[in-house]
Amino acid sequence: MSEAMGTGVTESELELADGRRLHVHDTGADGSDRLTVLWHHGTPNIGAPPEPLFAASERLGIRWVSYDRPGYGGSTPLPGRNVASAAADVTRIADALGIGRFALMGHSGGGTHALACAALLPERVLGTVSVAGPAPFGAEGLDWFAGMNDAGRASLTAAVAGREEKARHEAEATYDPAMFTAADHAALAGEWSWFHEVVGPAVEAGPGGLIDDDLAYVGAWGCDPRSITGPVLLLHGGEDRVVPSSHSEWLASRCPRSELRLHPADGHISVLRHAVAALEWLGRLRP
Repeated sequence: MSEAMGTGVTESELELADGRRLHVHDTGADGSDRLTVLWHHGTPNIGAPPEPLFAASERLGIRWVSYDRPGYGGSTPLPGRNVASAAADVTRIADALGIGRFALMGHSGGGTHALACAALLPERVLGTVSVAGPAPFGAEGLDWFAGMNDAGRASLTAAVAGREEKARHEAEATYDPAMFTAADHAALAGEWSWFHEVVGPAVEAGPGGLIDDDLAYVGAWGCDPRSITGPVLLLHGGEDRVVPSSHSEWLASRCPRSELRLHPADGHISVLRHAVAALEWLGRLRP
């Protein structure tokens, strides 16, 4: 792994046997008894770990490891990837860093990828936090699109129609601020303005990573969240217009060892004000 240092974060390139490359972020191990939390980013983001949580993670003894999903930032695209594809990449990263067991945390579509890793890597995953993540497309008993804002519904409907239609949609799509609540906009202007640092670089090279993500969300996951044997914390805002809270409610009713924390006044971003409590929950799972 080649390395470059950022502020408090080591960035490295992991070369894979299939010729692909993964861009990895690591806040580092200092020899203490730190819990590794592998962060899964949302759509469209690069994989930098969540800087607004660094102070809390330092207090709690948490090491962040994360990566740019294929097609984003410094990671090579993986054509046809599904949500479950993340498990193999996470395994390669953990092995390369000498990490045995770890916890998972993801926001938005990152929550979906975290749950897939929990389902497929039960021997390594201590516990999982999914923040505002979508449930499987076509899930029985869930109206998947109900409650989504119009722009999000149109974007994911285009993905259902296939790559060509999704690419056409993205070529014409514009940002719709109505996808976020007033509380979301306040969070984006305040503590979670960090998102501006991870969204811009994610789309600089075009919408390829976003397209691959959305195709994965409306395709078969490649695993079943009901098979997750470890503890799961589902965090969701009741006013979420991007991924409605009914998704986490559905997951909570199916994942055997799950806990749902629904915050009625929060949206897709503002719900992250409860992320420190979620980190404390993860900290109690330390082996």
